[in-house]
Formats: sequence, C-alpha cells, structure tokens
Amino acid sequence: MQERLEYFLQMLTDPKRLKLRLFIEGNIIGIFTGLTIALFRYLLELSEENLPHLYQYLQAHPVYIPGWFAVLVVIGLILHRMLKADGMISGSGIPQIKGILMGRMDMQWARVLLLKFTGAVMGIGAGLSLGREGPSVQLGACLGQGVGRLTHRSYEENHYLLTAGAGAGLAAAFNAPLAGAIFCLEELTKNFSPYVLMGSIAATVTATTVTQFFFGMEPVFHMGEIPVVMAGNVYLVLILLGAFVGLLGLGFNKMLVISLDTYAKSPLKPWQKPLVPLFAAGVIGFFLPEILGGGSPLVDALVEHQYAIGFLLLLLAGKFFFTMLCFGSGVPGGIFLPMLVLGAVGGALFAQLAVAANLLAPQWTVNCIVFGMAAYFSAVVKSPVTGAILIMEMTGSFQHLLSLMLVSMTAFLVAEWAGSEPVYDMLLNRSLSLMDKARTYIKESRQNLL
Repeated sequence: MQERLEYFLQMLTDPKRLKLRLFIEGNIIGIFTGLTIALFRYLLELSEENLPHLYQYLQAHPVYIPGWFAVLVVIGLILHRMLKADGMISGSGIPQIKGILMGRMDMQWARVLLLKFTGAVMGIGAGLSLGREGPSVQLGACLGQGVGRLTHRSYEENHYLLTAGAGAGLAAAFNAPLAGAIFCLEELTKNFSPYVLMGSIAATVTATTVTQFFFGMEPVFHMGEIPVVMAGNVYLVLILLGAFVGLLGLGFNKMLVISLDTYAKSPLKPWQKPLVPLFAAGVIGFFLPEILGGGSPLVDALVEHQYAIGFLLLLLAGKFFFTMLCFGSGVPGGIFLPMLVLGAVGGALFAQLAVAANLLAPQWTVNCIVFGMAAYFSAVVKSPVTGAILIMEMTGSFQHLLSLMLVSMTAFLVAEWAGSEPVYDMLLNRSLSLMDKARTYIKESRQNLL
C-alpha cells in the first residue's frame, strides 16, 4: 500500500502529469472554496432577509434609531482597521487578482482570506450596495494560492491554482460552474490555455456541487416561468434592448473613477470614509430599502410586480449613485451583483417603454429583465460570453442562449463604439498607476534626504 502511494505521489510530481495534478488540486480547491462561500452566502442572505425587518422595527420604535447608527459607526471603524491592516481587501478583489496574475501585485492569502470574509459580511450585511461575487472570487483565489504555497508549487502552477480558485469562488457565489470557468479564460487570463481550463473546470464544478448541497439546485434569481421566443421573431427588439441597456452602462465606469477620485481628494480622514456610505445606508433604509445590499430581492421583485416608469427611474438612479458612494469608499465588496441589478432595472424600464410603444407584448417583460442583466454586464465588463452564460445559469433560462448572446454582443459593441474600457482593467490600471506614483514619491524623498 505504501509503495503504491509513493508511486502515485511520484507520478504527480512528473511535469508530464501537470494536467492530472491540476485536476486533482482543482477538486481540492473546489471543496474548500465551496465550503467557504457557502458560509459567506448564508451570512449575507441572512442579513438580506432580516435587514428590512430591522428598519420596520426601527420605524415603529424610533427610540432605538441612535443605537443602530452607533452600530454603524462601530462597523465603519472596524472596516477602517481592516483596510489599514491589508489594503488588498479593498473593493471588489478582482482587479487585485488580475494584478497578481500579471506579476505586479501579491497578497498574504491567509490574512486576506480572513479580513475579506469578515469585512464583506459586515459591510454588505449593514446594507451597503455592494456584491458578494468580487469577494467570493478573491476568497477562492486566496484558497487556490494557499494550496499552491503550502504544497510548494512552482510560480506558474501557483497562478493556475489561484485562477482555478477565483473561478470556483464565482461559481459557488452564483451557482454557475460554466460561467466560473469561462470567467477564468475570458476575463482573468484572456488565454484559453488547457492548463487553466483543467484546473478551473475541476474547481468550479466541485465548488458548485458543495454549495448546492447547502442551497439546493435552484437558480440564484427566481424568475418563474420565462416565455420562450425565437430570436428571429423579435430580432430588432433585442438589438434595441441591447443598445438601450448598453448606453445605460456607459456611465458606470466613468462614475466609478469619479467616485474613487472624489474620496481620494476629499478632506475626509481615512477612518471617516467608510462611515459615509454606512450612514447613507442608515438613512436610505427608511425611505428606499429596495436599493440596500447586493440587490437580489430587487430583481425578484421586478418580476413579481409591475412598477411604474417613475419608480423604475428612481430605483435605477438610487441604486446607481448609492453603489458609487459605497464602492468609492474602498470598503470590501464587489460591483458584479449591483451591475446585474442595474441591468435588470434597465431591462424592466425598456419593457415598459416598448409595451407603451406597442413594440412588445406585456408577457415578454420578464425576458427583458433577464436579457438586461446580460447586456449591462457586457457593456461594463466587456466579457459578453461570460455575461450570457452567467445569466443563463443564474436564471435557469437555458433556452434563451441565442437571445442572450445577441443582446450581450449588441451592448458590447455599444461599449466598443464609445471607447469604454473594461471595468476591471480600468480599476487595475488605476491601482497600478497609484502604486507607481507612490514608489516614485518615496524614491524622490529618499534622494532628497541624502
């Protein structure tokens, strides 16, 4: 028995067996990532369910409102301490992963894993308009990097494992194994390598299997029965929808930069910056609770209720600017889910306008909501294949792949025509530019002292 085990271990160390080793390691990473993201999702969904009840209770018992804002202050101060301990936990986490794969950044995987998990649960749980997907990607990447470093893998193999973990994080967060693997290829590495594919497929499938054990096989969004329509019958309407939502997405990247720059140039001290979106969340919870948190319940509500155009515009503007206010502060949390929510609201708005103009039958409104999410994602991230497959898996609309691709590609072409940069590349380039400026400043300061 011992001889067989030694032979197996020796076989795995053979460079010719790299694909087999990546497959085995991908499964191990998928198990750990699935368990971690399952707990992460459970805590966030728990807060998502109870936060509206909290604000209803506070409205009925206003004497406790100061106590809630005191809790928000404590959360803000804790988040500041976490960001001070490790800046790699700031924001989404996806640009940081891309920076590591480029060899321009590095992270202490165990510390980032703990701080990112705790910080994202606290911030998003308090109502910040941020998503769980970016943190999930970074948490999975931490576990992938941890497996690689604990087993003393090569630099190249470490990158394969980190990428596999990142894909597993996305797959586990959204119950979307295929989208997780495509995300690794289309967005993270931009390279359809068989080595990346081998580890990513193993990790995403295993991670999704683990999370399905806890959450079941239902899609993340509960869209009900989605009518099936041949893309050829509504070809023009689908193109108009993609163009409409694509135009809505053009302002997302620009406002992200404005928000980040505004916080950077503001006279606020670092410990005060997390308090701004937290206090805003505390106020918004009494007037427009629909835009708090990631926004999954809002997508479900769009399907269940037919909101007036005026209220849809309010939701679109409120979610958009509150997301900017939250992300610009630098607290842990992603923009992936808020993007999808904005796309869903944009799709619902388009459906209302199209129905009023007799371009669309009312029963196709749910289709516009689903397709709008894919279109907004494609316009902002500029990864149309990932967007179409992700929404297909998240909504269970497997018969709409052709329509999803058509809408996604239209929105992507709108973003291309406008010269929009992919959001994660834009955020990465901004971070690298700031790092280079800081290094130059330090170097010049040292030279002046000498």
